[in-house]
Amino acid sequence: MGARIAESGGLVFWRRTYEDLLSYWNTQPDSPFTEPLNAARKFVASRTLREPLPWPNSTLLNGDAADAIADLKARPGRDLHIMGSGELIQSLLRRGLIDKFVLMIHPLVLGSGRRLFADGSPATNLRLVDTKTATTGVVIATYERAP
Repeated sequence: MGARIAESGGLVFWRRTYEDLLSYWNTQPDSPFTEPLNAARKFVASRTLREPLPWPNSTLLNGDAADAIADLKARPGRDLHIMGSGELIQSLLRRGLIDKFVLMIHPLVLGSGRRLFADGSPATNLRLVDTKTATTGVVIATYERAP
């Protein structure tokens, strides 16, 4: 995941995910994720945050988040990645702005919690293009939008 982050064109976050990741990863100096996260470009959708943002390489997206991300996506460059931010994913799905899903399936059953694909999500056909299994048992499944 650290390599994926380092190779991306930037990370996109909703405010809460941005703040949660910032508060956690900046307290993990020995983690392989800390440096790639700090070095990555970060685009933050928020109605309450103001610049300058506290995490290096962070840019606040102005206006409608889906419009701002559609603009970023239209620019040349590497793929944008979203970590968490389920509500943002929902708004981008409705606009057809997500091309690929990389889902990390952990071997843990919670029984409840937030659903990534909640009621009202648009029907989206996906095609499995890759799977990897980590030594911890986490399955990393990559899906692309199918025609």
